[in-house]
Amino acid sequence: MNQLTRGLLGFSAMAACLIAVGVMQSWTLSFTIINMCLISAVMALGVNIQWGYAGLFNAGIVGFTALGGLAAMLVSTPPVKGAWQAGGVSLFFSLLALIAVVIAVNALRRYIPAGRLRSVGTVVLIVGGFFFIRYFYAPAVDAIESFDPARTGFLGGLGAPILFSWLVGGLFAAGAAWLIGKISLGLRSDYLAIATLGIAEIIVAMLKNEDWLSRGVKNVSGLPRPVPYEIELQQTPWFVERVTNFYAAELPVDATARAAELQQKLIEASSLFVKLCYTGLFLSVLLLVLWLAYRAQRAPWGRMMRAIRDNEDAANAMGKDVTRRHLQVFVMGSAVVGIAGAMMTTLEGQLTPGTYNPLRYTFLIWVMVIIGGSGNNIGSVLGAFIVWFGWVQAEPLGQWVIDHGTAWMGDGHTLREHMLENASHMRLIIMGTVLLMVMRFSPNGLIPETNRQ
Repeated sequence: MNQLTRGLLGFSAMAACLIAVGVMQSWTLSFTIINMCLISAVMALGVNIQWGYAGLFNAGIVGFTALGGLAAMLVSTPPVKGAWQAGGVSLFFSLLALIAVVIAVNALRRYIPAGRLRSVGTVVLIVGGFFFIRYFYAPAVDAIESFDPARTGFLGGLGAPILFSWLVGGLFAAGAAWLIGKISLGLRSDYLAIATLGIAEIIVAMLKNEDWLSRGVKNVSGLPRPVPYEIELQQTPWFVERVTNFYAAELPVDATARAAELQQKLIEASSLFVKLCYTGLFLSVLLLVLWLAYRAQRAPWGRMMRAIRDNEDAANAMGKDVTRRHLQVFVMGSAVVGIAGAMMTTLEGQLTPGTYNPLRYTFLIWVMVIIGGSGNNIGSVLGAFIVWFGWVQAEPLGQWVIDHGTAWMGDGHTLREHMLENASHMRLIIMGTVLLMVMRFSPNGLIPETNRQ
């Protein structure tokens, strides 16, 4: 079976599953799954750029996703003027102090020869700089976090359109990737995995604990939307007219019943319309990233990256700067993940640092790439749809299977009740089973990479 046939069969099966969800459950749920699949597909493409193109193992996807979410909040929320007045100036001075310490340490290590004097001077500057920065930083943070903490307690953002944050999220993630890559790339491959894992945990911990920046676990809700609000649509004449005309044959004749039924239809239609708007935005980003990744993979740069991935020593012997190329592809892939992180926060309408966990934002993304086929962009997209759909539907499917499979035990049976209470664990069982089956019968993924000579 060639790749085209595999792709058509895979996406056709996914379309059938999503239609079945729409018919049997609700179309709102179906498009909610589609939107999350599209965002997950963008993440999977970012990881595939790193692993499929260059063989770089990124174990900190959750950190780059969190940076994208932070960008969405910082760009879209309006600034909290009271918090800026309370501690903004002192916080700015702490930033200047940090820059001054970095410049001083760099100058010391550049102009003083290696030896005891440079080592002692470096330690003194770092330790002294820490207390110097804390002198401005600690009072500023206390003042900001104490300003109306029930509603704000943080600095806020720029108050700009949230769509702009998608680019900013990519820049945030790219900057972090550049810093990690400059330190870790060029060493053994396991150093990169350790560095990305550690930096990701630091980023998530920072978002959870630095209330002045992101409100921590208190979350930042009510982020502006790039699409209309449901309540506004329900009061818009053109939307009401179209919904009324569409359901005209189903509405009751009685005026009171007709108004109540129409209101319910408006609520359902407005929710579905908003989901469709998000689908259009996310699909546009996915197609753009997919097209750019396709062009890069087919270009001489892409062939060079595959040559480096397959044999670094041979590529190095031919004069290729392997470390520099690895840094390029690592930054590119991380930027794509950061964009997806901003898209996800945009869809949810809130920044919730407590929800960033490696199971969802690292492990599942890797499963998507592996199942779809590493090195194949279309395969990564298909893997994202399959894995996320299975992740969402595994619990209700498991609940249904256990309920009907243990019906003979009767209500109140200890084993039956225990299995029903733990039906949520079916998603882990199903994901593990699917991964094992794919690795056994299609070790290169559902749509493997095409080997071009």
